[in-house]
Amino acid sequence: MPTFHIELFEGRTVEQKRQFVEAITKATCESLNVEPNSVDIILIDVKRENWATGGKLWSEA
Repeated sequence: MPTFHIELFEGRTVEQKRQFVEAITKATCESLNVEPNSVDIILIDVKRENWATGGKLWSEA
């Protein structure tokens, strides 16, 4: 059972998230030959102030 933990900046709509998880599920089923009900996806919304790249917070970019 594939399980994905995906961290992304907060602010996406429910519809955007729905389309995203549908696409990931479809690609997973096609590439791993598994059923959709075996694919788990956990979306973790992160504030830009809690994410840094290259020593800089995204909220200050």
